Amino acid sequence: MNADLYIRVSTDEQADKGFSQRDQEERLRKYCMSNQITVRKVILEDHSAKTFERPEWIREIADLKKRKGQVDVILFTKWDRFSRNAGDAYQMINILRKLSVEPHAIEQPLDMSIPESKIMLAVYLATPEVENDRRALNVLYGMRKAKKEGRWMGPAPIGYRNKITEDGNKYIAPIEPDAGILKWVFNSFVNGQIAVEQLYKEARLKGLKCCKSQFWNLLRNPVYCGKIYLSAYKDESAKVVAGLHEPIISESLFYDVQDLLDGKKKNYRTKLGTQEIMQLRGYLLCPLCGKVLTGSASRGRSGRYYYYHCTSSCGARFKAEVANDLFVRELGKLIPSSGMIDSYRHVISSAYKNHSQGRRGQVKQLNEQLDQANEDIVKARRLLLREEITPQDYKEIKADSEKRIEQLEVKLLEASKQTDNIELLLDKAISSLSRLDQLYVNADVKRKRQIIGSIFPEKVIFNGDNYRTARLNKAVELIYSLDKDLLENKNGQTKENFDLSTAVNRIGFEPMTYCLEGSCSIQLSYRSFLNFFP
Repeated sequence: MNADLYIRVSTDEQADKGFSQRDQEERLRKYCMSNQITVRKVILEDHSAKTFERPEWIREIADLKKRKGQVDVILFTKWDRFSRNAGDAYQMINILRKLSVEPHAIEQPLDMSIPESKIMLAVYLATPEVENDRRALNVLYGMRKAKKEGRWMGPAPIGYRNKITEDGNKYIAPIEPDAGILKWVFNSFVNGQIAVEQLYKEARLKGLKCCKSQFWNLLRNPVYCGKIYLSAYKDESAKVVAGLHEPIISESLFYDVQDLLDGKKKNYRTKLGTQEIMQLRGYLLCPLCGKVLTGSASRGRSGRYYYYHCTSSCGARFKAEVANDLFVRELGKLIPSSGMIDSYRHVISSAYKNHSQGRRGQVKQLNEQLDQANEDIVKARRLLLREEITPQDYKEIKADSEKRIEQLEVKLLEASKQTDNIELLLDKAISSLSRLDQLYVNADVKRKRQIIGSIFPEKVIFNGDNYRTARLNKAVELIYSLDKDLLENKNGQTKENFDLSTAVNRIGFEPMTYCLEGSCSIQLSYRSFLNFFP
């Protein structure tokens, strides 16, 4: 009788249970010597037994098909060396029998000519499968428990690194420069001055290593605000829990990003102009049809000529150099007149503090929304008890309400942390404002567009001679109005009018950053404007 010896191990069994290849081979050869069996070859396998997609086993089946009749039996120590899946094992046994080969476990012998032996075979094959399922279930329960405790499981996400404490506990910690780049990504996305595609490219240039799909996924991953996502399982709904790791961004910033991704907030993003001459592209409106002007170059006899133009049939078209120079001139009209610095500081500081009293209204509104979310859960429970909704409907209502409650609590905490002290920011802003036109001229394209966005919350209409916009940033509007009133009182006439309306409503400027939904963002108008200037 000829036999092939099949020896299979897995890494954990080799290390922990002593199922070494040498030990199995020794027992199999001893069995063959005792039973006058000739060993044709030894197959060494280091692969899982969950399936028969094993490299050495596939080669063995191919060899048996070529040399049919040369092998009578395949020997192994136990049936779990052969397979840990009962269904696959029965199919493979049938394949071997068609090749006139019998599988045989020397430590769990079965006489397959006896019908009752099939019962024992089922037990031998099912036992390792049950062990696998139990092990997998234990791992699942263990990982869910660890996640509920706030621990990150698996390889660290982008921006973090896996580490181990002195007592052997594993955790993740932020690493630079990735963590700093990600913080910049989240802030830039909320600020809305750069399109997502451009944001991804700039993050790559800064050193972030990820593909586009990973980039989108990281914007959705709560791990960056110190949370761990726990998926739904059986009766448990999906939720996020507080993590033990250090967050890279604030919860408020993360949820602002989620609102933008979900379409709950508007985020006006324009493509970043790649050429210095196209610095105003995306910020100008057509005076004829109201569409956003784009920019392009035309080739002439002596070179290329750049224009801002409308894409509609109205035909509006303006030279870029002229529009850029006029814009710098208009910025110069916003520079404070001499002797007004102290007045500006006093007026803006007082106005900011007066408007910041609206924070109490914001907190009240958030508390009302929290009460409403909790009331929704109570109402849903009553409807469930009256059997007017199904248990599944109740779970969905409860999960949605709990998610809304969590976000509102974060925003309530952020509103409570806000401070009224803006003196340092005000000093820096006024110092930069006094040289605003030069600050703009000397800036790169990206910085110029930031200046435009901080001053003009809406698109600017350009008719070829001057600029018009619906409104200015509230802080800028106050400065300009104060300066104009002073000149009227002092000289009896008004300084050359800056052709921009000062009719400013109370919603702050867009794109809004870190702003509470449905609340007055006048504080943001000041803080964003003041924070901008170095």
